[in-house]
Amino acid sequence: MKALVIGGTGPSGPHIVNGLLERRYDVTILHGGQHEVEFTQPVEHIHTDPHFAETLAPALEGRSFDIVLATYGRMRIIADLLKGKTGRFIGAGGSAVYAHHDDPRWGPLGPPTMVPEDGPLRDGPSEPKFNHLMWVTEDTVMRAHREGHYSATYFRYPTLYGAHSPANPDWSIVRRILDGRKRLIIPANGLLKRRGYARNVAHALLLAVDKPAESAGQIYNIRDERQYTQRQYGVFIARHLKRDCEIVEVPPTLAEKVYKGGAARPRDWMIEYDISKIKTQLGYHDVIAPAQGLADAVDWLVANRPEPGGEIERQLGDPFAYAAEDAMLAAYEAGNDAANAVEFPEMQLGHMYRHPKKPGEVWAPPSRS
Repeated sequence: MKALVIGGTGPSGPHIVNGLLERRYDVTILHGGQHEVEFTQPVEHIHTDPHFAETLAPALEGRSFDIVLATYGRMRIIADLLKGKTGRFIGAGGSAVYAHHDDPRWGPLGPPTMVPEDGPLRDGPSEPKFNHLMWVTEDTVMRAHREGHYSATYFRYPTLYGAHSPANPDWSIVRRILDGRKRLIIPANGLLKRRGYARNVAHALLLAVDKPAESAGQIYNIRDERQYTQRQYGVFIARHLKRDCEIVEVPPTLAEKVYKGGAARPRDWMIEYDISKIKTQLGYHDVIAPAQGLADAVDWLVANRPEPGGEIERQLGDPFAYAAEDAMLAAYEAGNDAANAVEFPEMQLGHMYRHPKKPGEVWAPPSRS
């Protein structure tokens, strides 16, 4: 059985490739060649740019595969070029395909906090354009499935963490701790983008490999089963690195000045993506607990520190501007002090239910005695 993995050297790729090798597939990986990793067995490499038909088509000329797993490149181009070259196609793309929060299809309350795969999508021109193109990509893959070109399954990837992650979401915290920062700025009450440990996400795709009938024609949300706040991640990383750090929560509009990237971006709505479907249909469960995954991810970052000002930090949009951070914290705390100094009338909180001292006694505010 021949398998093609488009990608293979990013965070989830090595786990996918090694999983296929364990299943006795003859594996070929196609990628740009900018990064290389080791696998448990030798695999064939095709080095070409998977973002363009003019580079991808010659590389696939005369080739066919029993299964293709595409985790990299422009999926809609890949999906078209692989018609007639494979009987099974598993694609992984972005997750920001759901309709805008004020789309009337959500109903009068807007989107729920837990959105399933069949929620309203950006299936028409919208801003940002990139989100609409994610939907176009999904539709291209699933249309090819409906037309019988191959049996397709599609995954909506989360933000990946672990070795080799682009825009590695934990480096902003890890570097600050390694640099001796004692105070870590965190967006108040904010969850990180939907996260998935690379090995867990790879496990999800391999479940689709193992269960072709159940997964045929399906789109799945995927993430770690349990999600945590940015405060929890920061506290865990500091403890793991055996450093004492104070976590300072600030409004997301201020945190975005520090980190620039999407993890701190202010939003007027926040949704989580339901993964009940993949758990029910394919039996998905995390193979690595998030705490262990995060510990391993942090250890890898410490051993493979990104270049200051290099590719990872530029992808993160993090300037590591410590003097500016200190100045902002001083101004923020001065403003908090001024706000806290405003006097309000004193009022004692009353419990919502009666606490009668004799039968029939009506609700009354609590006694001060």
